[in-house]
Amino acid sequence: MSLRNLITLLFTWPLLAQAVDYVVPPSDVAGFFAKLPKDATYVSFSAAAEYYCEQDIVLPARQLLVIDGKGCKLVLGAGSNGFVVPVLDQKEAMKRTANRYMIRDFGAIEGGKRGVVLRATLNSMVENCRFTSQSEVAIDLRFCLMARVRNVLVTNPKKKGIQVGCGDWPGASTSNSQSNHTVLDQCRVYCAETTTEAFTVLNSGGVHMVDCISEGQPADYDLFLSARTDGDENRAANNPVVKSFTLQNFHVEHRLRKASIHVNMPPKASVELTNIYWNSPIGAPVIHYFCGQLNVNNIGWWNPDFRITTRNDVPHINFESCHKSLVIPDTTDGSKRKAGCLQLVGPDPDDRTLKLDFIRTTKRAM
Repeated sequence: MSLRNLITLLFTWPLLAQAVDYVVPPSDVAGFFAKLPKDATYVSFSAAAEYYCEQDIVLPARQLLVIDGKGCKLVLGAGSNGFVVPVLDQKEAMKRTANRYMIRDFGAIEGGKRGVVLRATLNSMVENCRFTSQSEVAIDLRFCLMARVRNVLVTNPKKKGIQVGCGDWPGASTSNSQSNHTVLDQCRVYCAETTTEAFTVLNSGGVHMVDCISEGQPADYDLFLSARTDGDENRAANNPVVKSFTLQNFHVEHRLRKASIHVNMPPKASVELTNIYWNSPIGAPVIHYFCGQLNVNNIGWWNPDFRITTRNDVPHINFESCHKSLVIPDTTDGSKRKAGCLQLVGPDPDDRTLKLDFIRTTKRAM
């Protein structure tokens, strides 16, 4: 050992000797976190153990808390919400944003109503985990600014796979508690027969989905994207603070009941859908568009059965570098409600007509 390394070891040894390795006991997961010492910033599960927890696992406030699953299996009781950050009201939520959590490397988190519920955090992460058979939603992010969900597998969610949205506590609103600039990266949702949405993004701006997959049994939607503040999807989005959304390299490999991608964003919000592959006819519209500045790019494969539907008489859609079937004609057909693969729909008067003034096609495919 060099003299320099020896001196470093002598100075750091007292600190290393005082460090505590906090390991979660299989017998009392919720109790362990409830009594976690204030100096704990890293806790680990045992790779060899199988854990079971009937209760919510309430996470304490920490500037940073790393939760390392070490590949273990965590089974949740039917009433459990998994790892939960509690928030009483918006005042507490603003203080809580000084905290962040890294939940990683769980071989399986099975059952429960939810697997992870993160609220009011800044720059938190869920990474390299598998979630199975949650009854409500596998990962629920509310007022999670700059969060990242990475390398996550969700299998057979009873309702929703991954949800990104706003706070639901007193004082929270769709303009003061969004999950802005959250990233979903290399996540796959394998849908059950009862799955409603694989991915849901509500009233949050700057969200990116990259290299994700939706497959399995038929679901209602692969992606439900909306910024309607009261949840009324029969009306155009009205959230004034949501400005953008990006989806890149998305793979769909199953059938849908309602639509693959639902888009209801504010009129001036930019929505980028790039390099999406639907591998076969899906039994529903590939895109259902209501509102927003929709940019559809680099769609290289298109089945003749695919269609894009809209509730908006005057859709604002740009197509760039797409299959030739996505070149929308300059005029509608005899019904005045259809032009190529684009179709006006809705339980509205029959005299409505599809207007193509704001449909643009650039770099047309040959």
